[in-house]
Amino acid sequence: MPGDALHPSGERTGPASGPNGRRNDRSGRNGFRRFRKGLPIGLITGRRSKYGVIVAWLIVLVVAAGFAGKLSSVEKNDVKSSLPNSAESTRVFDTQAKFGSPYTVPAVVVYERPSGLTEADKRKTAADAKVFGERKDLEGPVTGPAISEDGTAAQTTVPLNLGPDYFSKVGDRVKEMRKTARDGAQGMTVHIAGPAGNTGDLNKAVSGIDTTLLAATLLVVIVILLFTYRSPVLWLMPIICAGVSLQIAEAVIYFLAKHGGLTVSADGAGILTILVFGATTDYSLLLIARYREELRRHEDRHAAMEEALRRSGPAIIASAATVAVGMICLMLADMNSTRGLGPVFAVGIVVGAAVMLTLFPALMVTVGRWIFWPAKPEYGSGNTIDTSRWVAVGNRIARRPRTTWVVTALILAAAAAGMVQLNSHGLTDQQAFTTHQDSVAGEKIIDRHFDAGLGSPVFVTAKADRAEAVRTALMSVPGIDRGSVSPPMTKGGDALLYATLTDAPDSKAAFRTVERARTELHAVPGAQARVGGNTALNLDVKQATKDDRALIAPIVLLVVLVILVLLLRAVVASLLLIATVVLSCATTIGVSALVFRHIFGFGAEDNSFPLYVFVFLIALGIDYNIFLMTRIREEALKHGTRPATLTGLAATGGVITSAGVVLAGTFAVLGTLPLTQFAELGFAVAFGILLDTFIVRSVMVTALNLDVGRHIWWPSALAKKEDSPAAP
Repeated sequence: MPGDALHPSGERTGPASGPNGRRNDRSGRNGFRRFRKGLPIGLITGRRSKYGVIVAWLIVLVVAAGFAGKLSSVEKNDVKSSLPNSAESTRVFDTQAKFGSPYTVPAVVVYERPSGLTEADKRKTAADAKVFGERKDLEGPVTGPAISEDGTAAQTTVPLNLGPDYFSKVGDRVKEMRKTARDGAQGMTVHIAGPAGNTGDLNKAVSGIDTTLLAATLLVVIVILLFTYRSPVLWLMPIICAGVSLQIAEAVIYFLAKHGGLTVSADGAGILTILVFGATTDYSLLLIARYREELRRHEDRHAAMEEALRRSGPAIIASAATVAVGMICLMLADMNSTRGLGPVFAVGIVVGAAVMLTLFPALMVTVGRWIFWPAKPEYGSGNTIDTSRWVAVGNRIARRPRTTWVVTALILAAAAAGMVQLNSHGLTDQQAFTTHQDSVAGEKIIDRHFDAGLGSPVFVTAKADRAEAVRTALMSVPGIDRGSVSPPMTKGGDALLYATLTDAPDSKAAFRTVERARTELHAVPGAQARVGGNTALNLDVKQATKDDRALIAPIVLLVVLVILVLLLRAVVASLLLIATVVLSCATTIGVSALVFRHIFGFGAEDNSFPLYVFVFLIALGIDYNIFLMTRIREEALKHGTRPATLTGLAATGGVITSAGVVLAGTFAVLGTLPLTQFAELGFAVAFGILLDTFIVRSVMVTALNLDVGRHIWWPSALAKKEDSPAAP
């Protein structure tokens, strides 16, 4: 388009521009023009009112800080808080409370001497069992020591009752028991395994999760911002505002958990840190890019920020709304742990967007242009940002847009075929950690020398008058140790039995045994028998997660589609964008499965892996399409779709890819925790965001816009607008 100058944002100045680069032609305003006029932007960027905004947020921060620090006190990490409400194991758990604490966590003390246990070793194990039997936190008698048939190992089962908050206590208890067992072991190998040992190692792995993730996230974001802006001070503004967002979000979540019945776990609180820092930094990058452009057009920085907010604000609001609503869909889950994540993440996104649209611009106009030093954008200066890379990319795609998107789609679809390697049936205890753990070493010894299910029994509840019939049926189930079936205990018309599995409690064989037991016991007339215990619980979690995925995934897609249609007022564009992010998600899962299996050596994925990856990538991945498409639409109103697409790519390429790197880097931080579940989620989301940013959004969406042309805006009036004659 001769005579026009292309700015970093793709804004063209020249014959159509008025003073300070403002447009005389108002036709360029997009569908948010009325909305933007109604925003109180003048109050945020005003010469005096900006101080009021800063003081108001400072007051909120001071009030929130005290409550944010209490968030860990309302976290619920016990079994009951994560169980699916409708599961059979949940009902068994409730009935168990009549017979004693349902929070019994067996610790299995394992001893091994490969050359054979000596008499001194046997006396040592017996003495330890006596010491353990004197503990005040027991729920039943200590069992053992049991000597293996080959005489090289022994095990003692200690049923601990630590109450509902056992997760926070079990680490210290296991540490005490390990010290007792190892003192005087004289070369015997000693481990604490079983549910208590596993939970203790898990507690250790996530202890300080907030601090660890916060420190790692800060480091990643600071390094990326320094590299992006090459300014020794500019990075402080996004970091400060992200920290404010996190504190306020944690305070809000604390009140929801304390008084609103919201379930918050340590996992959710940890991911919240990453999500808030990643998303808010993304918003700051988008706003900074537009503000820097406007500073070259406006002598008054307040006017520059006002214009930047008017043009960037709607896209940020739409993006935040999409992510927040997508996360809220998790509230439809049957799993309590999954259902609680929705409001937690939504609050973080909403608070983060509010801070970045008010406090952040107020701070930026307060400090002035020097914050960009050493590359301060001067009024009237030309474009100093190199956009040639994205202009070149757009021109290359424009030569053969259909070939580009078809080939790209085929490559992504081929990579998505890796999903056949996906094994999201849950992680065993031995697969749950990425580093050596004491409980895992103990379980391996148990597998070699003993009945694997001894430390994690199956519990059965039934009507008291049918208890004997249930016991007889249970003894006939293959996979149940017939001799381990206990006599029924009765109370208040209910009966409780327990039995030992012949297979490892987290194995597929054990799951099949539970399924057979349920089939047999449900058939006992009038018994109302139910099967619970850790194995049954994991089986129910697996099924509930599968059901949640089938329910939530299509709802998230529908919600995001509706938001896109309302935002772009185009059905075709919205459907194409949804198709691209679904393909991107499928490719991510396929590649991740291959990497996990053949590079990282992970044997399986967590039950929740497909659902979490899907929700994160659909909600977050659509963000960048919103940033791009809103800009293309704005330009299409003036120049037509084809030139608008190239301008939009050139305008948003740098900032969106930088934002993608930041968000991917923050999620990659999850890999710093020694837990397979977090390592898998962090890798998949990080890879998916980079894939969407650099390939799907930059190449595929651009090519689709160029190929479909103005028809992409159907049924809006924009679908009838021809490209300007000077369009390339």
